[in-house]
Amino acid sequence: MSITRTFTYEGMFLLSQAVAANLGDAVAHIRQIIEKAGGSIIAMRKWDERRLAFEIDKQKRAVYILVYFNAPAPRLQEIERSCNLSEQVLRNLVIRADHLTEDEMKAADGQKELEIEAKLRASGAAPAPVAAAAVAAPSAEAEDFDEAK
Repeated sequence: MSITRTFTYEGMFLLSQAVAANLGDAVAHIRQIIEKAGGSIIAMRKWDERRLAFEIDKQKRAVYILVYFNAPAPRLQEIERSCNLSEQVLRNLVIRADHLTEDEMKAADGQKELEIEAKLRASGAAPAPVAAAAVAAPSAEAEDFDEAK
């Protein structure tokens, strides 16, 4: 009787902007790849959308999806192979996540925000950038610092 060990992994998946236009299907595709290999998703969120350091398949920008999941160790190769064969995933990197507890992974979960953004993209409305609003409005501490000068 052989025992199959299951580990916790952290995966980063790069999606082109064309694929990310239909974000709901792209997220479902990543979920399907992991679950088909016997894995279960702990947390998933959009990490960022940024310019690539170099072009990948003539793409200059990509959407980064961060996924924490459990999977049997022997099936990890199947996940990586499915990502490499996928036309939707530009690149992927999967590492063991022994440095995080499951509670920390669940705290990083952004699946609801990902669903909201997918619905906004599907309806044609651009999602409002949260970071831009935080940068545009100076904080009260910054005003106090300016007055202290």
